[in-house]
Amino acid sequence: MPPIVVNSLREWRLLCPKGELGLILPSGAGNVESHSNVAQRGLEPVLRAAGVMVLEDGLDDGGKLTKIAKPKYGLHSLRHAAASLWIQNGTNAKRIQTLMGHSSITLTYDRYGHWFADDVADQKAAEDIQFRLLGK
Repeated sequence: MPPIVVNSLREWRLLCPKGELGLILPSGAGNVESHSNVAQRGLEPVLRAAGVMVLEDGLDDGGKLTKIAKPKYGLHSLRHAAASLWIQNGTNAKRIQTLMGHSSITLTYDRYGHWFADDVADQKAAEDIQFRLLGK
């Protein structure tokens, strides 16, 4: 994390609700915050304010079919965004496995392998195609 984030979290930790787990982003009682609260009270208002919404079919209060604005992204999308940015910045795959909390590097490659650049394999594929087309 950038130093500004680390410092901000350290400051917040001094002010946030205290609990037995010593969490940095706890519920008001100092416990683990529920996923739905984080999504509905944290991420969703930010996405609404930014206009990052999609229209989906839904029912209004009277039960009539209508279009409802819903957040375009969920919390899990942030995990994928982080992984893609680490890969784009050249972070080692083993480090990404650790950061993502994956039990094995296989899981990391199965999920994100298509995002890793493989210059050697790309060059070999180009040479193979040239050989097949031109015989040299």
